[in-house]
Amino acid sequence: MALTTMASPALAAIAVPTPARLRPVERLLLAYLAIVTLLAVVRAPDHPLCWWLVLSHALAVVLIALVTRPGLGPVGRVTREIYPLILLLALYSELDVLNASGSLAVHDAAVQRWELWLFGFEPSREWWQRAPSRFWSTLMHGAYLSYYFILSVPAVWLMLHRDLTAVRRFILSVMIAFVSCYLFFLFYPVAGPYYTYPHPTGPFVDNAMARMVYAALARGSSYGAAFPSSHVAAALAATIAGWHGSRRLGLLLLVPTILLTVSVVYCQMHYAVDAIGGVLVGVLAAAAAARLRTEA
Repeated sequence: MALTTMASPALAAIAVPTPARLRPVERLLLAYLAIVTLLAVVRAPDHPLCWWLVLSHALAVVLIALVTRPGLGPVGRVTREIYPLILLLALYSELDVLNASGSLAVHDAAVQRWELWLFGFEPSREWWQRAPSRFWSTLMHGAYLSYYFILSVPAVWLMLHRDLTAVRRFILSVMIAFVSCYLFFLFYPVAGPYYTYPHPTGPFVDNAMARMVYAALARGSSYGAAFPSSHVAAALAATIAGWHGSRRLGLLLLVPTILLTVSVVYCQMHYAVDAIGGVLVGVLAAAAAARLRTEA
């Protein structure tokens, strides 16, 4: 009794076993898995690797069932808090299989028309050429890499401040943003300027940050995953969720998130329309997460 009294509400929520029920993030995952499983079955006759995704989704459902059982021990309760982000990595890796490694039709021509209609030129292709700068290239490629900082810091910060409700809101916000983008990637794939145009060359990419970005993309980029920008969407959702949990955290993330949003266009990774779409998805994801109860 003394320990329970002394513990913070956030720690008590983890430490005391309670009858488990599905949280919004778990319902979101199950809905996404159902949709993508049906898509995998439809595409499997032409792309047999999709059958492996059906099996992997069944295993994911088993995992969700295991971590939502009542009476979990300490390891199980911690696993339940973080497993959505772990599953997210696997779900991203599926995109190449579902999109047949680029053999499906993409919609870059339509996005390029939107870009011309909005701006009168193509910022992703022309901006860096009109204003090449070693300094800005270094800064913007560094901002592109700050994506990993933006997505990891809120969970650690909020955990250290023992705000479990804010941690769950952050994870739900990021998951809504990612899952929304993934559905666009699967049903309206856009390759993006990284694949469509020749890569920047010369002094513009002759810096350590640019080399790190291109090395990371060579190892883990999925074809057709440009519109809307999941980098922008997830970073903005994380920043807004961080702000709800801590004003200082939100301010810490604000500048790198703004720079990231600009960098994806200046460094020719995304169309400007992708970035705008990412902003919309990120704001809506954070708003949706804020309205859902995450205390269960």
